[in-house]
Amino acid sequence: MRFQRVAVIDWSAAARPKRGRDSVWLGLASDAGVSAENPPTRAGAEARLHALVADTLAAGERLLIGADFAFGFPTGFAGAVTGAARALAVWDWLAARVTDTAGNRSNYRQVAATLNRLFPGDGPFWGNGERLDTPDLPRLKPALPPGLAEHRATDIAGREGGARPKPVWQLAGAGAVGAQVLTGLPVLQRLRAAFGGKVSVWPFEGAEAPVVLAEVYPSLLSAEVRAMCAAHPGLTPDEAQVRLLATAFATLSARGQLGDLFRAATAAEVLAEEGWILGAGHGMALRAALPATQDPPRLRDDCFAMPQGVQWVPVDEALARLRGALVPVTGVDELPVSRALGRVLARDAVARRSNPPQANSAVDGYGFAHAATGSGPQRLPLVNGRAAAGQPFDGVVPPGAAIRILTGAILPEGVDCVVLEEDCATDGAAVVFDGPVKPRANTRRAGEDVVAGAVALTAGHRLRAPDLALLSALGIDRVTACRPLRVGVLSTGDEIVSQPGAPVLPHQIYDANRPMLLGLAAGWGYEPVDLGHVRDDPRRIAAALDRGATRADVILTSGGASAGDEDHVSHLLRTQGTLSSWRIAMKPGRPLALALWRGVPVIGLPGNPVAALVCALIFGRPALSLLAGGSWQEARGFSVPAAFSKTKKAGRREYLRARLDEAGRAEVFASEGSGRISGLSWAEGLVELPDAAMDIRPGTLVRFLPYDSFGVI
Repeated sequence: MRFQRVAVIDWSAAARPKRGRDSVWLGLASDAGVSAENPPTRAGAEARLHALVADTLAAGERLLIGADFAFGFPTGFAGAVTGAARALAVWDWLAARVTDTAGNRSNYRQVAATLNRLFPGDGPFWGNGERLDTPDLPRLKPALPPGLAEHRATDIAGREGGARPKPVWQLAGAGAVGAQVLTGLPVLQRLRAAFGGKVSVWPFEGAEAPVVLAEVYPSLLSAEVRAMCAAHPGLTPDEAQVRLLATAFATLSARGQLGDLFRAATAAEVLAEEGWILGAGHGMALRAALPATQDPPRLRDDCFAMPQGVQWVPVDEALARLRGALVPVTGVDELPVSRALGRVLARDAVARRSNPPQANSAVDGYGFAHAATGSGPQRLPLVNGRAAAGQPFDGVVPPGAAIRILTGAILPEGVDCVVLEEDCATDGAAVVFDGPVKPRANTRRAGEDVVAGAVALTAGHRLRAPDLALLSALGIDRVTACRPLRVGVLSTGDEIVSQPGAPVLPHQIYDANRPMLLGLAAGWGYEPVDLGHVRDDPRRIAAALDRGATRADVILTSGGASAGDEDHVSHLLRTQGTLSSWRIAMKPGRPLALALWRGVPVIGLPGNPVAALVCALIFGRPALSLLAGGSWQEARGFSVPAAFSKTKKAGRREYLRARLDEAGRAEVFASEGSGRISGLSWAEGLVELPDAAMDIRPGTLVRFLPYDSFGVI
């Protein structure tokens, strides 16, 4: 049950135009987002609803309108008033009698008094809030007439999480809802009349029309409303609840889970007279449908700490420790599949439809029932018509007959086998082929690819173009995905000139690391955040880190991460943040600073460009993937013959800039110096040499890690 638009109304019976608290609020949710409107009068709200319905119908979409007042009265009321035990008969009765001016003046109290006179005693309605008494409308709660209850069945079912619905009989006082019912139902009745059968009222008329009206109860989300108001001072609870409830219904609709809420658990005759709150008994499902309003917990302060006495850390151990320390740090949001390319799934994507949805033909040919065939030449008369993809055969193929069928066509009733066109002869009246034919030959079973309800893609998967095809085929139009990881990149150092082409002194160099790291982040599908370049000034570096902590989810720095006199980054991270300096047993890239600054992870890379790139590929890529909510991504390499000679000592893992020659052998860059940036562009990847000693000669097998395996584009 899918609605492209959801509107939630928080109604008001205020006696004069009003905005803000205790006035009319309208929450709207669609693919475009969530918004709220605050029309000052009921007449203005009615006009807005009419326009919203008209726009929806013109767009060929569906709209769910939830109103926060009762659609029916306790059993016995409708029959006593109208002679028919139907809530919609009461809607007609009220619409003919309740009036409302453009200035919000209503006669609902007089109408309530008229209703009271239809019952013995003082009648059910009470709560005269005006200075002048309204005859036959008591100020205080009277005894209910015999046969009328205080609450409806749905009011009892809606008491979740401490919520206690007020009786529809109360017109004034704290939490009174009766006045909203008497002023709101005529508005909805006029909406029904204006659009005819295009608008239905659930549960009285079902929920199949393009526009469905349903009673809702925002107090099911009272905990979330309080949290939202606390996080946004000045936000009224009325606005918060229409925004949140519209969001919850829209999310459940997008997930294909809204149908559960439309299955009310009570007798049909009670529903016809009393109605039902959409979501009553499903409060937790509504709450679970709301997106996170807070960032997930940050990393532990000591997450990067190394055990006492550890000096040099082998690469594999460092990777394992890093993997165990990290958790996702991004929030999540709902978005259409069409805009989800490159996003990481935060929740499993579950198939809403099987693929294929029904059994169909895998070839062009002729279809028949296998049981009616045997060995040797087979002649089957042809039925009139054919089956094609998108043009199913509307009939039954009798046993012993065949039908012309094309690839992708649904198997008609009576067909469970297809013979390839090239294996058949036909004169137009019958088809002839050699038997026997295998059972279910050239057919596809319904759901043989994916069955409805199965997990199509798991949380943590980064969506690629083929994944969008799969999700679309399975009827999944929206996904819950992690927000793109914001990767801040900061360069430091007095020797750095940030602008290429700017004047430089002999002791200065252009910033090569920052554009490289920003490019890596963008190529990996993250949101690069350029934090610029700062000089070796602790105050400026601290200010830059502060800015980064507000703009990014993780910060990459280059340079200043060692223990020298001018290594201000490591000094700041140690004294004002939490720092663990990892001395990795690798070449190039020995120093790696891992820290938290204002709760944001900081990865301090070496200053030399070659070492910075190698550390970013080996450690940064899998770390950022985990922080983004994805899987741990290590490069996949393969063995190739060496085209070089080298004697390697034991103790460190080494990474050489390399590329493959025409014979498929790995040749390495002429120099291993970390400052030789040209080697990065010359190379097509890295040769990884193990921690142990190794004597390499031409032809020795070595492990080659192409740039592509690191996601470098």
